[in-house]
Amino acid sequence: MARFRKDPDPRFWRLNRSLPFDWQLAAYDLDQSRAHARGLERLGVLDAGELAQMEAGLDRVQARMAEHGFEFEEADEDIHMAIERLLGEEIGPLAGKLHTGRSRNDQVATDVALVVQAHSLRAIELCGATMEQLLALAEAHKDWAMPGYTHLQRAQPVYLGHHLLAYFWMLARDVLRFQFALDSASVMPLGSGALAGVNWEIDREAVADDLGFEHISHNSIDGASNRDFVLDYLAAAAACSMHLSRLGSEIVIWSSSEFGFCELDESFSSGSSIMPQKVNPDSAELLRAKSPRVAASHATLLGVMHALPLTYGKDMQEDKEPLFDAIDTVEACLDAAAGMLAGISFDRARMEEASGDEMLAATEVADLLVRRGVPFREAHGIVGGLVRDAVEQGKSLSELSEDDLRQRSEHLDASYYEVLKRSSWLESKKIAGGTGSAPLAAQLGEAAETLAAVKARVLEERQ
Repeated sequence: MARFRKDPDPRFWRLNRSLPFDWQLAAYDLDQSRAHARGLERLGVLDAGELAQMEAGLDRVQARMAEHGFEFEEADEDIHMAIERLLGEEIGPLAGKLHTGRSRNDQVATDVALVVQAHSLRAIELCGATMEQLLALAEAHKDWAMPGYTHLQRAQPVYLGHHLLAYFWMLARDVLRFQFALDSASVMPLGSGALAGVNWEIDREAVADDLGFEHISHNSIDGASNRDFVLDYLAAAAACSMHLSRLGSEIVIWSSSEFGFCELDESFSSGSSIMPQKVNPDSAELLRAKSPRVAASHATLLGVMHALPLTYGKDMQEDKEPLFDAIDTVEACLDAAAGMLAGISFDRARMEEASGDEMLAATEVADLLVRRGVPFREAHGIVGGLVRDAVEQGKSLSELSEDDLRQRSEHLDASYYEVLKRSSWLESKKIAGGTGSAPLAAQLGEAAETLAAVKARVLEERQ
């Protein structure tokens, strides 16, 4: 910088230099520079020949950076200055014209917005791939009974297909969150300058269209200082990672010897360094463990932006590392989840046995009493007493005698034993969204439509 007579202290340079992580902006910065150059040509700052030289120079810079063994120089502060230096090596002093009408403040903000757009779409695509696996599994296991749980205690029986679709709908909501982040990032900051706008009346709408932005920022101060779109992406990624952690946790539990409900394919499992018999569900455990990392990225940027005065502070350089880490983490987890689900296998007999516990029919008995005019809270107490009687006598619910039943309620008769037959437990849930066969069939149809819409959205954005 011409203003300074001293070089940066090495201790400050180490803290200030962002190239070790913002190199990941290179492709986006090059695309932005091409579009900005075309905007300068339309304005008359560059003539057609200069634009051609500049575009060819940027192409050569991109090729150089892609070469094996390419290294930046220690004096390169960030990716933007590095590209400007490399462009100067390619086309000489003409490179200096590229920064006309642009500040690093709006340049960086525009690059990051392009990153968020690209990776929001990629997250939607990966969510769709995982949703596709869940839907296929749900369809294949729509009539496989298993126990549902609350507090990790057996609660009520459900169909496995119904349980798996719970994760499908979680990811469907994640798609909406990533779509919001994509839309939030579709407002171009370029033209905001350092904070007040620039002195050159560049056609911002044309540049925005060139780069694929839907809109331009309304206010230069907001344009230079806004990182809400990064927070939107990180919030979506944190929620998605949390959902994957719940899926991973259940697979870990279900694959244990104590449950034995499922087994992961060997390609998504690991062995033990000392116990040769072990097949560990490491992929599912990592889904569970990665979630706090993404949540921490969201919290980090919230902390950086908290109470930050307008417009730009070097604090905002800290937007990139949490963003890049979250991108890498959530995309790797979604990709792994889809692969893990593609090879998972379930043990129908084991789940059937576990879902046959008569205690899971306690609510069915309570509902029988309600149909006979007993208030639900009273019915709940009566059935609780029956459960206690069975436990104390070491019997199942169906082994209680009719005398046992009459002592608890005059409304209980032989139909009590019919209710305890397993076939009625699941099919009694006929309400929309319930686990019964009819509402589950409707849910599968709705899920297929939702997945088709997700795929269509990705295809539309890619065109």
